[in-house]
Amino acid sequence: MIERYSTPEMTAIWSQERKLSLWREVEILAVEAWAKLGVAPLEAAASARRTPEVDPVAWKEREKITNHDVAAFVDLLAESVGDGGEWIHYGLTSSDVLDTTMGAMLKESGELLLDSMAHLFEVVKARAFEHRDTVMIGRTHGMWAEPTSFGLKLANWAFEVERDHRRLTEAVSGVSFGKISGAVGTYAHTPPAVEAFVCGALGLSIEPASTQVIPRDRHAHFLSVIALIGSSIERFATEIRLLQRSEVAEARELFEAGQKGSSAMPHKRNPIASENLTGVSRLLRGYASSGLENVALWHERDISHSAVERVALPDATILLHYALGRMARLVEHLVVDEERMAANLEATNGLVYSQAVLLGLIDSGLARDEAYRIVQRNAIKTMDGTGTLHENLAEDNDVLLDEDTLTACFTPERALCNAAIVFERLEATSPDLVSGVSARDDMPEDEAMALAIEAQESARRTRP
Repeated sequence: MIERYSTPEMTAIWSQERKLSLWREVEILAVEAWAKLGVAPLEAAASARRTPEVDPVAWKEREKITNHDVAAFVDLLAESVGDGGEWIHYGLTSSDVLDTTMGAMLKESGELLLDSMAHLFEVVKARAFEHRDTVMIGRTHGMWAEPTSFGLKLANWAFEVERDHRRLTEAVSGVSFGKISGAVGTYAHTPPAVEAFVCGALGLSIEPASTQVIPRDRHAHFLSVIALIGSSIERFATEIRLLQRSEVAEARELFEAGQKGSSAMPHKRNPIASENLTGVSRLLRGYASSGLENVALWHERDISHSAVERVALPDATILLHYALGRMARLVEHLVVDEERMAANLEATNGLVYSQAVLLGLIDSGLARDEAYRIVQRNAIKTMDGTGTLHENLAEDNDVLLDEDTLTACFTPERALCNAAIVFERLEATSPDLVSGVSARDDMPEDEAMALAIEAQESARRTRP
């Protein structure tokens, strides 16, 4: 991802240094597992643990010879171990290292995204309560509809963020998997105990049935949820863009001191953050499409997915992290023009209260269609520039409502009389805390190994 849309926290997770460090950790954990099983010498595991990080420059130079990134890494790590280096990568295939590392990086990046989503929820929720009584025009099809409040609009967003948080929690759990099961997933050369130890130490769940790789439906789901979150962000951003239009001017992005909206027109204050987030969401949907294409691999595996993932997974998580942070800042500092909202509501000349009058006439005994036609003809008269809807209805001999009843129809309080229930629901809502994403988060590695050894011994006893 380009620097402009990168965040340091997420970029660190996907850095080359972090990847190589995790490759090393997977390899060393595997040696330690072999040692615990009594297969590899204990000193080999200790020597592996004492090795320094593999030098990225040396790794790249070795890759020029091997034309294989993991093989080059294994060569250098084994050399640095010295005696006992032969136990590095013992019984493993490259994808054991790659996919388990990928699971760890996706888990870390997913938890960072969940933190950002929880923060966005709290920001939107706080502003929803701040503006629960800020009355404005509700619009459907881009046209005046009925009164609503800006707080209700934001409450709607907050619930969507909470739903996205739940979806992402499931998706992160779904990619927090590792596998150490060999070239075609049969455990032919590496017993399940090694896998259990490595995955347990990394806080990852074990892929129950892998091929050479972890099935890519997991990653496709993860990217699809990221795309859906991007679509939510785009919906919020689009609403802000519409409200900031000069003709509406009910809300606008913060315009800071010294900022310039246009290089040519000094009067401009453009919704640049909202427009930027709209574009970001388009990229996120593209990554989801790529993830879906990666699901269908040949037989036990091919590498058609590899190039896609090297770009899509880091870029999608980095870009969403950027977008979540920018949206949170945008909402937190959004300038809400309550006076303009009130003026725009007044400018409807009461048309937004038409349904209240319709129901009042029905309650008075008129048939629905008759009541509808009465309100409609007076609404058209109002839209054509003659008087307000209230005035026109008061002069209509077919409107058999007393003045107090008619006047009561033209109040925002009537329109919002039951809206408090939304805020009661919002008050009781909060995203789940980011914990327990992986089934193995709280299992010590020694306990995982003990269980794995027990399972392996049981398998040996029952083997013909």
